[in-house]
Amino acid sequence: MQSEFSGEWLVIPVPLHRERRRTRGFNQAELIAKVALRELRDLPLALAPKVLVRTRPTESQTGYTREQRRTNLHGAFKVPDKALVKGRNVILVDDVLTTGATADECARILKRAGAEQVLVATVARAVTLDGVAPATKTRSNRETEETVSV
Repeated sequence: MQSEFSGEWLVIPVPLHRERRRTRGFNQAELIAKVALRELRDLPLALAPKVLVRTRPTESQTGYTREQRRTNLHGAFKVPDKALVKGRNVILVDDVLTTGATADECARILKRAGAEQVLVATVARAVTLDGVAPATKTRSNRETEETVSV
């Protein structure tokens, strides 16, 4: 696995809006990333929790369709300093993958800022009661090169 991680990769947790972070007191994606990095300390990975920011609060996406989620998230993220990601490989960390809308939007913004490639790591994938995963786009035909659930 070491050869797949040539050069240092940035590990970027999906950010919360500052109001939600203040209310909750923590970002679950950031906590997951920190634990993962402790376990993967032999790999060239660097935690970068402030590279991607959420610019506005978004509504809870519970019960939203994939298209409603995409609309809700559009324009909600930015990379303030593009030089931090330009030409870099990124692992985006989130807690749960439902439709992939959050991962797609974050990956799109990171790619637009110059990231070489963006992989997505989650600890859970939402499924319906019949065990079928919600429609998840694993390859984007827009600006993202590849979105992978690990």
